[in-house]
Amino acid sequence: MGIGATAGVAAVGGIALSANASDSKTSSSSSSDALVFDPDAYTKLTKTITDTEGTEHKVVYHFWKAITYVAKPVDATYQSLIVSSPVEIDGKAVDASNAPILFANSVGGYLPASVATATEVGGGGSAMGGGAAPSGAPTGSAAPSASASASAAAPGANGNTNATGGATSSNQLLALAAGYVVIEPGARGRTLKDSSGEYYGTAPAAIVDLKAAVRYVKSNKGRIPGNVERIVSAGTSAGGALSSLLGASGDSPIYDKYLKEIGAADASDAIFATGAWCPITDLEHADGAYEWNWGGNDLSTGKLVDQTVSKALQAQFAEYQAGLKLRGLGGFGPLSARNLDEYMVEQYLEPSATTYLAALSDSARETYLKANTFITWSGGKATFTWADFLTHVGARKKDTPAFDAFDLSAGENNEFGAGTTLARHFTAYGAKNDSTGLSSKRVASDIPAKLDLMNPMHHLVEKVNPNRSKHWWIRLGTKDSDTSLTVAANLAARLDNLGDDVNHIYYWDEGHGANTDPGDFITWIAQVTGHKAKRTK
Repeated sequence: MGIGATAGVAAVGGIALSANASDSKTSSSSSSDALVFDPDAYTKLTKTITDTEGTEHKVVYHFWKAITYVAKPVDATYQSLIVSSPVEIDGKAVDASNAPILFANSVGGYLPASVATATEVGGGGSAMGGGAAPSGAPTGSAAPSASASASAAAPGANGNTNATGGATSSNQLLALAAGYVVIEPGARGRTLKDSSGEYYGTAPAAIVDLKAAVRYVKSNKGRIPGNVERIVSAGTSAGGALSSLLGASGDSPIYDKYLKEIGAADASDAIFATGAWCPITDLEHADGAYEWNWGGNDLSTGKLVDQTVSKALQAQFAEYQAGLKLRGLGGFGPLSARNLDEYMVEQYLEPSATTYLAALSDSARETYLKANTFITWSGGKATFTWADFLTHVGARKKDTPAFDAFDLSAGENNEFGAGTTLARHFTAYGAKNDSTGLSSKRVASDIPAKLDLMNPMHHLVEKVNPNRSKHWWIRLGTKDSDTSLTVAANLAARLDNLGDDVNHIYYWDEGHGANTDPGDFITWIAQVTGHKAKRTK
């Protein structure tokens, strides 16, 4: 699969999640009030959640099973959301009426994500199998099982990555235990196809659905739990891209016709803050960025990719990077393809390695440094060169082009499919070098507009959106070669240049989907939203 192959956000590994149900309440809605949230239609559940310090917390919460968030769903199996709101933590009553809302998507690979059968918090998942449910399939929820216990502590190296979605499931559990409201939306994805062979989940379906879900939440202010003006999005990989896009594009009019088509609520879709892990985004420039970063690294087979293609794409990226006119964080100055390597090392990679090494015991640090002699450790700081870092990472994950594959085999080609066409080129270079014989050698006329709909940089560079999120949490692993390390760095730089609050670091030696500081993310939410938990005996 051509996309960051793991799902959106990493689930808590090795823990059976279940719930104890009691005090179930139900209600029905007519079509006339289909977008009105019923505050009484919840099930009361109990879950024991272990935080990042290893402390267990007994959380009693209200759970609302799948609710369709649009009046005219294309497929309610995916266009639905679940809500979890804490009412008691460790025996103390909690008032979550004004708590931040963690809006956690589980999209991975731009594939469909559904909460239709979810029975508890963290129940969302990406449909990695790709099978399409019938259009308009009913939503529902299986009966809760007997008990609930889950660990939300960060698992170590890549322990937060699996194939069905959720860095956010650890985020979701920790958020609930912190007294936040957790809302998990489903969304259509690229593999969905109706009985006539039409694809109905390709771009821009996923972002339109997430926006519609936000509108549903905001239109139900005072009925749905939580502070609808303090929505914090979260997602990983393609889900991280969508989270970034959701944050960047708040209330942009270019989505209005799509939202009207599905009967979205008449409300704002702007969100307060954005969390994004390894966002697979800026797709029309991702091939060049990938070659700039990983062009000299062998594939896992030991072979070097076609260097003619790689160098042509690097040249395209250099032109794009110059056109962004970005200034680096930390007073670095103007960024270009010529100094990005220096910037990445100074701003992100050396600090990442330093943090990692400083946290080791003396003996563990000595062992690591003996095995990784390219690092100089002096005065409590790690230093090294970009070239040595690339050698340390080793094999690149993707061939070239990484995203707009000449043979239309990448997941992103499918993301820009349309009608009954499974996959299409979305860059001029990819179309010109098409190897399938199925392409006209030109990008289809609707592609440029769809790229704008799918790229947060459009809303930050080409048409700066005043309604974007102003608080950003961006994370990825230093060994993540699912995309270029510069994609997140450019996103962060642009946001910083616009004056936004940006918290952006890289996890040393971690790969795709890593989330090694979920507890810090939960603390950050409280800080940026100004939330103070209300608990009573």
